Amino acid sequence: MEIKNPILPGFNPDPSILRVEDDYYIATSTFEWFPGVQIHHSKDLVNWRLLTHPLNRTSQLNMAGNPNSCGVWAPCLSYDKGTFYLIFSDVKTFRSPFKDVHNYLVTTDDITGKWSDPIYLNSSGFDPSLFHDTDGRKWLTNVLWDHRKGKNPFSGILLQEYSTEEKKLIGPITKIYQGTEIGLVEGSHLYKKDGYYYLMTAEGGTVYKHAVTMARSKQLAGPYEIDPENPILTSYNNPSLELQRAGHASLVETQTGEWYLAHLCGRYLPSRGRCIMGRETALQKMTWTPDGWLRLQCGGNEPQLTVAAPKLPECKWDALPIRDDFDDDKLNINFQFLRVKLDSESYSLTERPGYLRLKGRESINSHHTQALIVRRQQAFCYSAGTCLDFNPESFQQMAGLTAFYDNENFYYLYVTHDAEHGKCLDIMSSVKGNIDFPLEKKIPLNEHKVSYLRLKVRYDKLNFQYSEDGQNWKGIGSDLDCSTLSDEFQEGDKNATFTGAFVGLCCQDLTGRRLPADFDYFDYKESKA
Repeated sequence: MEIKNPILPGFNPDPSILRVEDDYYIATSTFEWFPGVQIHHSKDLVNWRLLTHPLNRTSQLNMAGNPNSCGVWAPCLSYDKGTFYLIFSDVKTFRSPFKDVHNYLVTTDDITGKWSDPIYLNSSGFDPSLFHDTDGRKWLTNVLWDHRKGKNPFSGILLQEYSTEEKKLIGPITKIYQGTEIGLVEGSHLYKKDGYYYLMTAEGGTVYKHAVTMARSKQLAGPYEIDPENPILTSYNNPSLELQRAGHASLVETQTGEWYLAHLCGRYLPSRGRCIMGRETALQKMTWTPDGWLRLQCGGNEPQLTVAAPKLPECKWDALPIRDDFDDDKLNINFQFLRVKLDSESYSLTERPGYLRLKGRESINSHHTQALIVRRQQAFCYSAGTCLDFNPESFQQMAGLTAFYDNENFYYLYVTHDAEHGKCLDIMSSVKGNIDFPLEKKIPLNEHKVSYLRLKVRYDKLNFQYSEDGQNWKGIGSDLDCSTLSDEFQEGDKNATFTGAFVGLCCQDLTGRRLPADFDYFDYKESKA
């Protein structure tokens, strides 16, 4: 068997990998998307499935009003004596010298069951990580953020003890590591092996210069000796690699004594330096040198597309269905909301059986309550479609199909009402917050019929389509540039963002009457071209 990278395609960054007996788990960041944190499961490191979202209650996570690309950053998943521990940040302020970031801990004895309400830890910086030492003590590391003029904002890695009895951090706070000359040290994880404490960090920022670096010490609090061959993993200086942006990693040992590194990466659109699917997760096979340093088994420090699998029995999961007919009373696990948990005031799967009913809420620009339900784009080429039963009475009422990056970057095919045309179809685009309506004329629709809506994405081109019968499709307007639904599109203006493209369904009612839109199905089908 071979591991084919990325193992978690689509927006799945900052992997924290964990083995508990014969099960492997990877937790990834979700930023402003709810429920928070994706936990994926594997038995063989080759085949993965999305298992659960642990932060699924408002009492655990309330991101109403959070800016774009804030929310849940860099979770750390660990296990000790029958308990799973999940550490995460909720970032509230980003585009300023300050980082209002609050770090929390939740626990459970059943990874797919109910997780605890959060225990507050600190707010001194992001990327917290929990280390369980062999003597039973537990230690938190996180970035120290320095907002002062003339200071390095990535000021180093802090260490403080966590008390399970008192459920809080205790004792002195110690800066244990400053980072290397690469700079922007973050994403720390501690490991213990052969008498050494190993400190793994991410450096170089999460774009072109991203890297994984290592240091070690005989003492937990240091001083730490820097790996002489850092970085141990990076894509920097080789633009021909398919896996770019390699960095922010964590380490796992198999039952058979093999070592693997989970790390984030990004795949550029052909001929376009943009990762429309955001930062994804890959695995590399590792080895230890005789003098105790971690290295890629293949040699060098560049990420590989294919990697030798561990000596474990193969365990495949059922393929996901292309179409969701909304026949269950729970949403498919791949769907997420924006910032807040939606309740019966916003959607229902039971009021009209066999349909997803979205009840119109705030505008598609809202940072609070949107009736928006979407899933990740996980391939360069795909199509997605739906059948919509919606009868708006006002231009302020809209529902339809969207390709969505964040509140300022999206494309939206929607049914609305117009004084001239009555019920009609229109397209809205938003590029860096600049709203446009690219159709020259709205398309009139039959007042009492359902509307079939579809979009097709081929790399950086997006085309909307509609049908009156679900069989004969008509293209709407010209191709749209969906490479704008990417981190790099924003970063080109020094406006860093960290998520990825989604596709799904939404409904707005700006009158406040919450007019419902009924969706008969949603399908998502990937293709090679």
